[in-house]
Order: sequence, then structure tokens, then C-alpha cells
Amino acid sequence: MSSLLCPDAFLSPLAIDEAVTRALAEDLGRAGDVTSIATIPEATPGRGLVVARKAGVIAGLPLVEVAFRQLAPDVDIVAHVRDGAAVEAKAALMTVAGPARAILAGERVALNFLGHLSGIASATAAFVRLIAHTKTRVTCTRKTTPGLRALEKYAVRCGGGFNHRFGLDDAMLIKDNHIAVAGSIRAVLERARAVAGHLVKIEIEVDSLDQLREVIDAGGADVVLLDNMDATTLRRAVEMVGGRLVTEASGGITLDTVAALAEAGVDYVSSGSITHSAPNLDVALDIAIG
Repeated sequence: MSSLLCPDAFLSPLAIDEAVTRALAEDLGRAGDVTSIATIPEATPGRGLVVARKAGVIAGLPLVEVAFRQLAPDVDIVAHVRDGAAVEAKAALMTVAGPARAILAGERVALNFLGHLSGIASATAAFVRLIAHTKTRVTCTRKTTPGLRALEKYAVRCGGGFNHRFGLDDAMLIKDNHIAVAGSIRAVLERARAVAGHLVKIEIEVDSLDQLREVIDAGGADVVLLDNMDATTLRRAVEMVGGRLVTEASGGITLDTVAALAEAGVDYVSSGSITHSAPNLDVALDIAIG
């Protein structure tokens, strides 16, 4: 499995096993693949070729392998690429040989994961290409499919992006509602810094240059999220920060706007669309008997 993972993109094998087990249980239910059991003799061998019908960046091959191995541990799998590869349409991704029933039973689960995660990797790569001439990095958000966050954030890495926090428990992100409840920017930052461990980063969201000035004057933040600012305002914000904070632009960023925002000098642009709205990459399994 490890040889299929995107280089330098971390993903726990436990997350893979859990997701595949859950998906197979959902699909096979109580009786298994009744169609294949009824129509395919038990000992029939099969050979399948996983292909990309469209060009894109691949993510999810380790889940394809696990899906088939859970159903047929001795299945023979040959990968032709690994996650993170940019492929052309009709590219062969993996050959699977083993019991035909198992291949047919695992097909949809395998392709669902592969198409979904490759779509995220491809969407991320499109953003990355547009800002390659800048220092800015593309990062994801917590706008992920419930239960699939680790996988989707891995796919972002496969596409050349970076990960924001994985949950509410690994970093502090102070948003407008936190500020409203706390009473002020200074108050909320003082409370956060008083309890944050030395490895916990504090990020705070602002939507105006006046709020940014309050953050700078108050101190205590590590990162500032510049929300829904145009390129001109972002450039001024970066100048005000002067390297004292990590800067992140967020809010409705699209392929049409990302280059101008990156050119304003921010360290990161974050996009929820690369996970919640990425179209599936069209992938398929062509199977033959024997």
C-alpha cells in the first residue's frame, strides 16, 4: 500500500482500512453481491484494468487496493502509476487479477473512492498551477465530507496543496462569532493565548484593515485570516503585517481570482471548493474473464 501513496503526503493505513471496511459493508449489506453470486461461477478468474477516462491527478489507489484485498486477499495487483501522478485520458492506472466475483463486488467502492479523491487532487492542482509563479500555497479547509476528512485532505496533498487544521482540536481559529461573544479582538486573543499550549497555533479572522490593525496591536496571534478581501486590500494588509504574522486569504476564491490574490503576497489561499465542490474524475474498471 505504501508504494501507492503520494510521496510526502501522509495518510494513516488505519484511515484507509476503516473507510474501505465501512464502504464495503454499506454496499454488500447482509447477503453480499447477489448478482455476481447468481451469475458468475465461484471459481471464475477475472482480470480488470482500472483506467482514467479523463486527464487529471490521481489519488486513492491505496483504497482501490485495500477494497479488492479485503474481498480476495490473494488478488494480484499491479499499479501502473502512484497517487500524485498527472495522467492523460485513457491512462492505465492499475491491473487487478483474481476471483471475478470479488473484483465485481469491489468495483464500485474502489471507483467511488478513486474518482472522488482524484477529483479533489485535480481541482487542487488547477489552483496550484495558476499561482506557481508566486510564493503562495493553496490550502484546504474543514469543509469536507463527514467521515472522509483524512482522505480528502490527503487528496489535496496529492494535488500539490497543503492542509489546514484537521479538526477543532489541533489549532485555534478565532472567527467573528468568537470575537462577538468575547467582546473584542484584544479580549479574545488574551484569553486564547492564556490557555494555548506552546505547540498550539492561534489564527484569527478579520474582514477589514481596521480589524487587522487591532490584531497587530493586541499581539498574541500567529496567523491572520483575511476574509473576503480583494487583491488591492490584500496587498495593503500584507504590507501592514510586515512579516509578523502568517497571512491567509479566504472567502469565495475561484480559479478566476486566485492568481491576483496570490500576487498580493499572502502566504496561503484557502479554498473549501477543492474538497466540497470538486467534480469526480471519470475512472472505470474494464474487466475480462480469464
